[in-house]
Amino acid sequence: MENNSEKIIVNNLDLYYGKKAALDNINLSILSNKVTALIGPSGCGKSTFLRCLNRMNDLIPGVLIKGTVLINGRDIYESSVDVVSLRKKVGMIFQKSNPFPKSIFENVAYAPRVNGINNKKELFEIVEKSLRKAALWEEVKDNLDKSGLSISGGQQQRLCIARSLAVEPDILLMDEPASALDPISTSKIEDLIFELKANYTIVIVTHNMQQAARVSDKTAFFYMGELIEVGDTKMMFTQPTNKRTEDYVSGRFG
Repeated sequence: MENNSEKIIVNNLDLYYGKKAALDNINLSILSNKVTALIGPSGCGKSTFLRCLNRMNDLIPGVLIKGTVLINGRDIYESSVDVVSLRKKVGMIFQKSNPFPKSIFENVAYAPRVNGINNKKELFEIVEKSLRKAALWEEVKDNLDKSGLSISGGQQQRLCIARSLAVEPDILLMDEPASALDPISTSKIEDLIFELKANYTIVIVTHNMQQAARVSDKTAFFYMGELIEVGDTKMMFTQPTNKRTEDYVSGRFG
């Protein structure tokens, strides 16, 4: 059954760094169990918007955010929202893989431990399940005590995905997750994204047009802090309605 329910609804979102507007009146609905790609030239607001979805911009001094971001019907910017709980439900994968300087096992077990799970059998089950979901288990199962920093870049990125999955999020935010990887590792990450959307809602920032076309169901084009156009990915790349979108996806600028 096709799932077209709205997981995230963003209304009239403005973001300022001091007096500089970085996002201007963004309105966007993100569907459950779909991959939504955010595209646009560097500095157009894609990553800033992505960080609004789990309140990572709260950490930057002088940021002012207006508007609402509803996740499962609740505005995450309400003062009563527990940001730590929010970030468990909305995981973030960064451009540069950032494993902890700990073993592969402890990278994945870290958050469950912080959340009070100390039973060895339970932790092992969580680690195995998360590594399997991240398509990494078969490659590392005999070396779980090896440092997370000793494996390849592509494996490190999948380890970071496994680490996010260990706390059972609903949503995965990915900020250029494959931009630092070789083509084979990139292909594995793309295959993984396709598999993960069965259980997670995924929002991905990418500079790579082909990648957006391959992995996403919906594409949103940002330019100069504005959301110019959003639609089904195939239509966005073949029949965009806005001239600026057409110029960007056809490589005339960006």
